[in-house]
Amino acid sequence: MEKVIEKITNFIKEKVEEAKANGVVIGLSGGIDSAVTAYLCVKALGKYRVLGIIMPEKNTNPKDVEHAKMVAENLGIKYTISDITDILKAFGAGGYVPTREFDKIADGNLKARIRMCILYYFANKYNLLVAGTSNKSEIYVGYGTKYGDTACDIRPIGNLFKTEVRELAKYLGVPKEIINKPPSAGLWEGQTDEEELGIKYETLDKILKLYEEGKSKEEISKELNISVDVVEHVFNLIKKNEHKRTLPPTPEI
Repeated sequence: MEKVIEKITNFIKEKVEEAKANGVVIGLSGGIDSAVTAYLCVKALGKYRVLGIIMPEKNTNPKDVEHAKMVAENLGIKYTISDITDILKAFGAGGYVPTREFDKIADGNLKARIRMCILYYFANKYNLLVAGTSNKSEIYVGYGTKYGDTACDIRPIGNLFKTEVRELAKYLGVPKEIINKPPSAGLWEGQTDEEELGIKYETLDKILKLYEEGKSKEEISKELNISVDVVEHVFNLIKKNEHKRTLPPTPEI
């Protein structure tokens, strides 16, 4: 585990130095990914070069805000709370103005994109890099908002599967209540990652590791003793969301 931490913290230091930045800014959601990212950034740069931004809105679970503050205060980093409710109202987002119903895709993604804008505002203002909090599992299956939470300058945990992030969180001393709560992007009330993805992270990560080895759907199904339909579902997510992992296509001229 120490080797992994050393590689990631060296990476963070190098990228901040290359950019001649003053440090990093992180969106603190109260979840495990942003917590681990914050812990690693403080290890790499020290607490005075890490800024945390907590961005709730009227439907945010109060526990998530409490957990985000807990991370910042445990690490001793400076943080600010930027409530995005009024911005959502200004957009006329469903559920925030009386004339429209909440749309999980459009309005949920809008929240992530507003938060991205706020992070880059602070990054520009204080010459910081935006440290993304996506893990490898999410990146593979496209579980993130294009130009929202996937937009960043560096991805410290981008090469760790979700189950590996959990193990690292335990090693780093992230509070147990953050590690043990169901993962959620917090884009609407009651949302959980695994329900939306249609698969548990433990199973997803096993499939993804074998996918990386070049195994076929049938081979993975047999090796893990799971339905080929489950493996097919994961393969479809990877293919469907490829556009989130690449630059926009441009024509040859």
